[in-house]
Amino acid sequence: MNVHETSVAEALRRWRIIPVIVIEDPKNAPNVAASLMAGGLPIAEITLRTKSALEALKRIKGEQPEMFAGCGTVLNVAQAKEAKAAGAEFVISPGFSRPVVDYCLEQELPVFPGVATATEIEAVLEAGLSLMKLWPIETLGGIQFLELLQGPFGGVQFNPSGGVTAATFERYLAVKNVTAVGGSWMAPADWINARQFDRITEAVRQTTNKVAALRSASNSSFARPFGAREIRLTP
Repeated sequence: MNVHETSVAEALRRWRIIPVIVIEDPKNAPNVAASLMAGGLPIAEITLRTKSALEALKRIKGEQPEMFAGCGTVLNVAQAKEAKAAGAEFVISPGFSRPVVDYCLEQELPVFPGVATATEIEAVLEAGLSLMKLWPIETLGGIQFLELLQGPFGGVQFNPSGGVTAATFERYLAVKNVTAVGGSWMAPADWINARQFDRITEAVRQTTNKVAALRSASNSSFARPFGAREIRLTP
């Protein structure tokens, strides 16, 4: 694992939550980033589900450079290249594309491909990665599925998403092979479109407070949340 990927994995272990963001109007992007950071989460996955996603990412990196922002729903190498050009600091895919993974590794761009089966997990391991997205987790079997995977894949860590909510994310974070969870409950598209940025900040704050409580309850060694600049390591 290269130093860039290690730094992102460390960020996920610290924050434990990745807000999954769908932005239709790129003008809203900087305010969304500011709202997330105000609530305590300087990280976001901007999904390529809208035509404005790349422009939104560019605006975030230009106006809110402290935000640790990456691209989600990256399906092919062309999109991975566009994500990198737009300033993405990591790439997340719903499935496993070996060309996408190979490109990202060549570019030292952290990549977290999606898996849903044991065969796909083995393929990602063969590509040299041990932290991967598990999607759509609720459809796959939720926490029970994650616990079953601990046996044959003891060294693998997952970022489950797809159906995780404010009411369930804490249970996922308690599972040993979960590094972080992704979800849209803190900044759903309708809140963004309505410019309800204070509402986003409050939802993020509630989430980060629960994460902090989990850390305290487990007596873990998690350090304080830190700013994006602190994990921009150089080789």
